[in-house]
Amino acid sequence: MSTAPNPGWHDGTRVVRAGLPDATPGTPYLAGPVFAAPYHAPGDPAASPFTYGRFSNPTWVAYEQALEALEGGPCLLFPSGMAATAAVLATMVPPGAKLVMPAESYYTTRVIATQDFPGAWFAAQGIRVVTAPTVGDGLRDALTGAAVLWLESPTNPALDVCDIAALAEAAHAAGALVVVDNTTATPLLQQPLALGADFAVVSDTKAMTGHADLVLGHVACRDAAHAETIRTWRTRMGVIAGPMEAWLAHRSLATLDVRLARQCDTAMQIATMLAAHPKVHGVRYPGLPTDPSHAIASRQMTRFGGVISFALDDAAAVTRFFAASRLVYEATSFGGVHTSAERRARWGGDAVSEGFVRLSIGLEDVRDLVNDFERALGAV
Repeated sequence: MSTAPNPGWHDGTRVVRAGLPDATPGTPYLAGPVFAAPYHAPGDPAASPFTYGRFSNPTWVAYEQALEALEGGPCLLFPSGMAATAAVLATMVPPGAKLVMPAESYYTTRVIATQDFPGAWFAAQGIRVVTAPTVGDGLRDALTGAAVLWLESPTNPALDVCDIAALAEAAHAAGALVVVDNTTATPLLQQPLALGADFAVVSDTKAMTGHADLVLGHVACRDAAHAETIRTWRTRMGVIAGPMEAWLAHRSLATLDVRLARQCDTAMQIATMLAAHPKVHGVRYPGLPTDPSHAIASRQMTRFGGVISFALDDAAAVTRFFAASRLVYEATSFGGVHTSAERRARWGGDAVSEGFVRLSIGLEDVRDLVNDFERALGAV
């Protein structure tokens, strides 16, 4: 149905051409979304690539092929990042097994995986969850008897970084599968499968689609058999994405490289400015040479992303900062074209101070953002 990009192409070319059909005269570059529940499928159903809308859809397939070209393994689309997360946990962590994960991994992943939170559905299956900090030897030390090692790097919202390749090697030696939540980096900035992971999970809601108008997620798999297991689970459970969302995501993918390039460049300048400001403390950005994660991030990431974290003295200071800013939207999520930020402690669940801020850099001119931040910090 479509042609994979030439592996020798650079990222900007790959994202523009990924998953597109052959150039047939009279057809569009990217065909519109296919809205269908049943398809014509006479005789043996196996003879038709599409039979029923819960099983597959040509619009999903095109976007999944585009993702596969970027991830380096079979990809499956889901209606949210958490649906993708749940699919991997449900199919790869057997009842009664041991799951090792970072203590500061994404909050909702911890909610569904651990018994410390209400609604911990997987814990009800007797799954034993062991948590340890992303940084240090805790995750490696906990691997004995584990079925799955869940990683997140850089973490959200603290931006800690772990050595994916080293941990994947240790996990495989212990007989565990490795999953990496790669939402913050995206496959353009970090390649978990190439670093040894068995799965990469991404919330396409964030930078992958980048316009703050979609909720989607995907799973990339190293092993085709694992991909088929997850695909069967998706089909049986009906956890499917809509064709319009899939088409919009594929359309948005073409600008991923230029969006990330702008966001990463701007983030580096803003992080440098924040680190030098007397009213700001605890700045974290893996691109800063002074950041504790810089050395590892430099080895396994091509660039350092558009998310920065920092802290002001307290919640009131953050409130004044937001009130004085003209360019920072106060909102959750990240990775969009508009600069946004939030005081993460308002949600609870993350081990952060009351003045902790997660900042997502958009596509505004960096000069305007610097001026806006200086003015807003002056109001603090």
